[in-house]
Formats: sequence, structure tokens, C-alpha cells
Amino acid sequence: MSTTVHSVEERIQTRKAESRGSLVGYLPVGFPDLPTSIDAAVALAENGADVLELGVPYSDPVMDGLVIQQATQEALAGGFRIRDVFTAVEAIRARVDVPVLVMTYWNPVLQFGVDRFADALVSAGGAGLITPDITPDSADDWIATSERTGLDRVFLAAPTSTDERLKQTVEATRGFVYAVSTMGITGLRTDLDAAARTLVGRLQDAGARTTCVGIGISTPDQVRQVLEYADGAIVGSALVKALADGGVPALARVAAELAAGTHQ
Repeated sequence: MSTTVHSVEERIQTRKAESRGSLVGYLPVGFPDLPTSIDAAVALAENGADVLELGVPYSDPVMDGLVIQQATQEALAGGFRIRDVFTAVEAIRARVDVPVLVMTYWNPVLQFGVDRFADALVSAGGAGLITPDITPDSADDWIATSERTGLDRVFLAAPTSTDERLKQTVEATRGFVYAVSTMGITGLRTDLDAAARTLVGRLQDAGARTTCVGIGISTPDQVRQVLEYADGAIVGSALVKALADGGVPALARVAAELAAGTHQ
């Protein structure tokens, strides 16, 4: 395993000190198969992703768009098992020195065992979890376990959240706050960008040190636009689509294009 483990926030703050924003790249584990998903994540890191977000395929992905749903269904059909997550993290960390977060719905973690999951992730060299379907007030077990293990815990914040909920999210989060935008829908982008911009401002008012914006970001221009006000841009579907359409070479090319948007 790579010996230098940087925390996610440390990596993002380092980029900030270099007058750059960060690119957080998402790919599902096991798509199109486990070895290729590992090669793809490595290619993503080698082509400019500052933080990797590895998705755990799940049968009821309430937050994922069609492209990611199709990829995770394919991974499940191909025999994905939870232990593949730790295999992937360890293999990726042995090849690239980039922090790896695991994005997972809460049910698979519960089924596996919260402590057991956390210990396996630490042992594999993972940085922490992004948990889209639990809020800080329903995450006592996870907060206690992450305190014990030192893992990052990334919670989501939405434009509809109250100021009180945003403050609670900021206080509970470690790594970065995941600001949910709905950018990139044709014809609505300007308004939706304004919503994300406003949300990031509210999170900063609530004390957030590090905020990344995700959902709907798919072009270098959108990355650049988001990084005018946020610390990081999270890209998923565009990368998964590139991998699905053209394999690892196409993914590497798209990653490099997106990473060009991080230079201010």
C-alpha cells in the first residue's frame, strides 16, 4: 500500500494553496468488471483526479442517474460482492497516492457490520465514506465508528436544507461537505448554478472549511464555473459514460479534459 495517506481535506487544501480547485472523480467498483474498475480508477488518478470516489453497487440506488444505475446493475449482475470494495481500494492505493472515499448507501454497510466495514476500509488504505442516504442525526453508530478509526465522513447538503440542518451537517462532516447541485440540465443551468452557489455560501456561513459540489457536472467549463466558489467539483456520470463507451483510454482522456478545468 502507498505509504503516504493524505486526508481528503488536506489534499483539497493543498490544491487550494496552489490556486487550484480539486477534481473528485466517481466510478463504481466492479464495472465493467473488478480488474477494469481498478485500472479505470488508477487512470482517473493519473489523469488529474485529486480525490477518488468509489461507488458501492446497490440494488436500490435512489440518488443515481441512469448512466450510473446501468453500470451498477451490470456490476451486480457480474457478481459484485462487498469485499470487492476493499480489494479495489487496496489495489488502487498500491498504485497511486490519491485519497479514496467510498460512496455507499447505508444498508450495505449495516448488513456487513458498521465496525467490520470501517476496519476493512482502514486496512485497505481508504480515507472514509460518503453516505448519501443518512443524515448526521441518524448516524450515531457511524459517527462513533469513524471517530474510533479516523475515517472521513462526508454528508450531503441540499439547497432545500434549513440553516439549522446545514450547521449540523457541517459540524458532523469530516473531509468535505458534499453540496448537492442540480447543474447541467439543459436550459436550466444558469438558475441551477445560482442554487449551488447560494448553497455553498450558506455552508461557508455555517462554518464549512471545505465544500465540493456534485451532481450534473460533466464538462471542463462546468468544473471551472463551480471552482469559482467551491473547493472541489465532483464528476460521476460523464466518467462512467466514457468508461462504458470507450473503455479505460476514453475515461483517461475525459478525466484529463475535466482536470484542465481545475486550473484557475
